[in-house]
Amino acid sequence: MVRSSPRPASTLPGAQEIRFSRTRDNVRIAHARHGSGPPLVVVACWLSHLQHDWQSPVWRHFLEDLGSFTTLIRYDLRGHGLSDWAVEDFSLDALLSDLDAVIEGEGLERFALMGMSGYSFVALAYAARHPERVSRLVLYGAKAGLPNDETPEEQDEEAAWLAMLRAGWARPDPTFRRVFTQAFIPDATEEQMRWFDELQRMSTSVENILAARNARRGTVVTDLLGEIQAPTLVLHAMRDSMTEFERGLELAARIPNARLVPLDSRNHILLSDEPAWRTFVDELRKFMREDAQTAGTDELATRIDGLTPRELEIVRLAAKGLDNSEIARSLYLSIRTVERHLSNAYSSLGVAGKAGRTAAAAALVRRDLS
Repeated sequence: MVRSSPRPASTLPGAQEIRFSRTRDNVRIAHARHGSGPPLVVVACWLSHLQHDWQSPVWRHFLEDLGSFTTLIRYDLRGHGLSDWAVEDFSLDALLSDLDAVIEGEGLERFALMGMSGYSFVALAYAARHPERVSRLVLYGAKAGLPNDETPEEQDEEAAWLAMLRAGWARPDPTFRRVFTQAFIPDATEEQMRWFDELQRMSTSVENILAARNARRGTVVTDLLGEIQAPTLVLHAMRDSMTEFERGLELAARIPNARLVPLDSRNHILLSDEPAWRTFVDELRKFMREDAQTAGTDELATRIDGLTPRELEIVRLAAKGLDNSEIARSLYLSIRTVERHLSNAYSSLGVAGKAGRTAAAAALVRRDLS
């Protein structure tokens, strides 16, 4: 059973609430929520720190812009950020346990899920295994895992990366880490690069990086892609050197009901001032619109319980398409009385105009069917 701490545990910049939950193997996972709108759970990426990200010139625009139209829920991967660092198991099952802890700790039933970068295979596996919970899937700079079938040239490159990790990850001097920074955000300013240099050192230890990297090797979920039922949006930078564009093409081709949006960028992490970022936000906002409408309908369905029996009766007839005079005749009331009841009901529901009344009608139907 996943155990959660009382909520909220703390509040940080950006009206962010941080909580802590325990996984099945007793690892403490830090997770945070902020913003308003339908819930969007972001699977932890390779480098994250829930508190430090808010001061970041690389990540803050993600938090602010996505939080403007979603309830954004993030967490630090085991061994990273504010989550427990003293861990040994980085297997797929362990990573799914992290996600389960966050979902239960946040009290979520159905939600959109986003997989980003190297750990997007966790989101893919969860969406395939839990179609009843994932309303839609977003993939950004994603791939289906890390195959263990490199060419000799790729093996040499991997060995070079690992050598730099061991030599320079924990050093105050960022010389070795700058190589990773330039691969992630080649078009960044010097300020942005310095921040990302420091994020690497403070987000996790070199031991955890190596253990997690080793556990990922050979973990591929390609065989699960055809089982994903949620509508899927694949966003991928066309010149991303960390995760080749072909990885995004493969995901879009293999996942039913998936759509690919190429982004004109070579940054693995999109920067706030590049046009590709506006494309990313606009596409995601449109994609989340149906969940936003459902979330609004659910809230109205709850408010409907506060109407008087007569108000509820009249609103139900209006939802069936009857006009005020028809409602008045069917209930033996005056038109003015019908208008007063409808005005009071719509005021209680917080809706106005034709669009608001349509939303109230949809919420009433949803309530009656539940």
